[in-house]
Order: sequence, then C-alpha cells, then structure tokens
Amino acid sequence: MSKKSFNIIVKRKIHKFNKIIQVDSDKSISIRSLLIGAISLKVSKIKNILESEDVLSTITCLKKLGVKIIKKKNIFKVYGQGLGSFSAKDGTKLNFGNSGTLARLIIGLLSTTPRINLTLTGDHSLKKRSMKKLIMLMTKFGAQFKPNNKFHFPIKIISSELPVGISYNSGVSAQLKSAVLLAGLNSYGVTEINQKETSRDHTERMLSKNKDAISIKKNGKKIQINGKKTLNPINVNVFGDPSSAAFFCALTLLKKKSSLKILNVGLNPTRTGFYHLLKKHGAKIKYENLRKSNNEIYGNIVVNYSKLKPINASKKYYVNSTDEYPILFILAALTKGISTFKGIKDLANKESNRILEMQKVLKQIGIKSRSSDNELKIFGRELIDMSKKRIIINNLGDHRICMSTFVLAILTGAKTKIKNFETVNTSSPSFLNIMKSLGASFEIQK
Repeated sequence: MSKKSFNIIVKRKIHKFNKIIQVDSDKSISIRSLLIGAISLKVSKIKNILESEDVLSTITCLKKLGVKIIKKKNIFKVYGQGLGSFSAKDGTKLNFGNSGTLARLIIGLLSTTPRINLTLTGDHSLKKRSMKKLIMLMTKFGAQFKPNNKFHFPIKIISSELPVGISYNSGVSAQLKSAVLLAGLNSYGVTEINQKETSRDHTERMLSKNKDAISIKKNGKKIQINGKKTLNPINVNVFGDPSSAAFFCALTLLKKKSSLKILNVGLNPTRTGFYHLLKKHGAKIKYENLRKSNNEIYGNIVVNYSKLKPINASKKYYVNSTDEYPILFILAALTKGISTFKGIKDLANKESNRILEMQKVLKQIGIKSRSSDNELKIFGRELIDMSKKRIIINNLGDHRICMSTFVLAILTGAKTKIKNFETVNTSSPSFLNIMKSLGASFEIQK
C-alpha cells in the first residue's frame, strides 16, 4: 500500500442519497486474529482481513519474529508455533507504524516470551503517545524497558525470564486489558482481570474456546487466565468495522431525505455505544438480519435522516464508543442545542489530543465549545450552508479527525483542505471510494 502523502480538498456539499454499502473489515479483529493465530499451534485461517496500514504493520512485525504468514485469495494462513515461539536477533527493530492497538497487544506477548531483546518504535504520531500505563503493567510480569523512566517510543524491551501471573483491575482501555491477558497466557500460574465496566472484548471472545487457558465469569467482569496452556488454531471471518460504519451513519443522519443500509457489520455489544447513544437522542437506526459467527454478532445497519436532539453522553458511553467521539462531536455541532460529553479525558492520548483538535475544527466554522479535564460541551447549531467558511486541518496523523472533518465539509460546503489524508489508510482504505459512491465530490492533491 502506498504511503505517499496527499491532501483532500472539498468545495461542494453532498446531495441526498439512498444506497447500500459495505465498509472495510474490522481493524480490531484483524489485528487480534493475526496475533492470536501466531501464538496458537498449527495453522489459523483468517478471511476478509482488513488490508490497511495498521494490519500490514502487524504482519510485518510478526514475520520479523519468525512467524510464517501466507495470503491466498482473501484468506490469510498463519502458521502458529505456540506460546513463547517468537524469536529475533537482539536489537531487531519492530516498527508499529501508527497502530496503538498493535503496539500494546504485541508488547503484551513479547513481555513474557523468552529471550526477547528488541527495539520498539512507531511513526511520528505514535511516538507522541505515552505508553506509561502499559510499561508499568508489563514490568509486573518481569519485563524491563530501557532507558528507565522513558515512556515514549523508541524504547527497548527485555522480556521476563520467569514471568508470573498478576492480578489487574482494568479500566476503560481494552488494549491494556488485552495486553495483560496476552502476557498472562505465557506466564506461570494464574492471571486475574477484574473489570468495573466491560470494555471491547474481542480478545477474550477469540480465545474463549480454549477452556483450559481462559475462563470468563460474571458477564465478562472477571477473566481468569491459566498460563502455559496450548492454544488451538482459530478460523475467523472478519466482519465490517462498526467504527468505520459510524462515519457513514453520521452523514446519513444529518443529510435530509437520505437513507443507507450497511451490510455485514460487526455488532459486538462492547462496540455499539455510538449507535445506542444516538438512538436514545432520536436517531432512526435499526439492525437487520442479525447472525452469529466466531462468537461474534454481526448484521446490517439501516439508517435514515433524523431530527436529532442535543447529545448528552454520560461517562458510561466512553468505553464502548471511544473511536467514534470525533464524529459524535460533528453530530453535536450540527444539532441545535448544548451537547455534553463526560468521562472523555483519555481522548487526549489518542493519535492526537482529540478533544483539543476537534475544538479547533469546530471553531473554524463558528461553533463554540468549552472543555474541562474530563468533559466537553458543544453549543450546536442547525445544519446551514457554510460555503463562505474555511477549514484547514494540518498533519495530525489522526485518521478519525480526517474522516470527521471530511463529513463536516461535505455536509456544510465549507471550503476545506485536509492535509496528509493518507493517514485514513491505517483503518479505512475504502473511505474515499465509498464516499464517492454516495455522491461526495472532492479533489486529491498530491
């Protein structure tokens, strides 16, 4: 996939549409299936994997660690050699690109893999993100990170020679929970995870058939990992990504006389906070043809233009709709009244500070907002023509802000330039093609 930089120019509003689309495959499941396939025994098969930059970074890192991965048509075969089988020369460099998911999960695996001594790095955006919480957790398993007290990439990891299971009270981060879970698989004894709120649970669902290795109790609130058990190969069919679908849903909800059906989207309850929240505020969204596969629910999402009420998102929504907050802020900005988002402080440590950067975007079209450490208020207006307004987004390395701003631009007609739009390829390489199929007009500036 080309990593050449390009900008997007939007000058015109989109017209009404009535379409059926299919969005890119789920990034979270794609990355997790590759990592879990690599530590299982024998051959795992993954169909419809998302071939985005973050997923390709995952494949590159695994190959550097000695994992054989072959693609045939739309199926990836991962030749797993079991827990603790990763190997690489001392000092080998692993580059995670833009992917915080890959970084946190693979560090979980590496921390308890014998004889690992590697340099870890990422792109300019990932290097800005603090890994302090992850590093502190992995040191409990006995892993070392050099230099001491450095919490940003590049850093060096030296794995634990005698990892022992830990007890962990998990918060809103599914990535930290998954890192602990994966580290526990190759540790001696038992690792316990207790969740106050159930965060994204793809990792435990994917491993759930390994009854010796993992048990899940109290509706997912308590996870027990028994270390050093053999993992069975997996067979995964990756559905559409509900986070990618959210941007097309938002566009439809705000565009009068428009409707959309999105086929075969993953509808795991820990991923659908965005949809539940909006339905509560007047959105015409429904699910059709619900089915189950790989211990995951999927189906079609049907959306129609809706007259939304101002959004009031309590902190409980954050854990199940983290990725969708930038587009929620756009919905709030174009809905008359005051919308309030609570419990969002972790948005400051994403690909960019998403609270601050989205406030800058909204300010450019005259939308007022007010933030504190853990809350954002947006003083929304009805959707009106803003063709005299101008929006410029500089290189943030943040795909969600690029996508959200694009939706804002084609709804309002504001003259918009989004720099370094190639970052959207980390999660949604089909984004522009789908938007074009809905009637969006834009220029690519290389």
